[in-house]
Amino acid sequence: MTTIGPNHEPADDASVPVDALEIDPDEDETQALGESVILIVDDNEQNVELLQAYLDSLPCTVMTAGDGIEAMATIDDPDQATPDLILLDVMMPRMSGFEVCRRIKENPATRTIPVMMVTALNELGDIERGVESGTDDFLSKPVNKLELVTRVKSLLRVRHLKRELDRTVAYIQNIESRGASDVTE
Repeated sequence: MTTIGPNHEPADDASVPVDALEIDPDEDETQALGESVILIVDDNEQNVELLQAYLDSLPCTVMTAGDGIEAMATIDDPDQATPDLILLDVMMPRMSGFEVCRRIKENPATRTIPVMMVTALNELGDIERGVESGTDDFLSKPVNKLELVTRVKSLLRVRHLKRELDRTVAYIQNIESRGASDVTE
């Protein structure tokens, strides 16, 4: 059996087998993304279908909303799964994507949900307005599948890592508080 030594060279006396260092990046990525929930918000059914088709390869559940009002109702509905990511068109009837994003980011219960604006708007002023409303990413139409999937994976990875970090911090705080109560008793 070949093993790796301290200088990353093959060595007979090293303790880590080469096979143990092999990692399947696709398996790690799938685990990191978990079973994600993505909300697509667009008033154009063809755009929704295209985005759904592009996301087919990801381990996720896709929900859809036809406009900003419907999106807010879906996000606020306690019977619906909370989205891990929102793909948001900007130019929609009843409520613009800018307004939807602003409301999501102002609400403490939803502000950590990443929002990617997917829009035909591509002027610098539009991008600035998106950033001002709180968007986490901005993608111009027509959408390139590789670019969309890469950005979605990145935002989902950050979302899931933040959740893990929050759980770890809560766990440590719980242990610390129990330790402090043990000392005072």
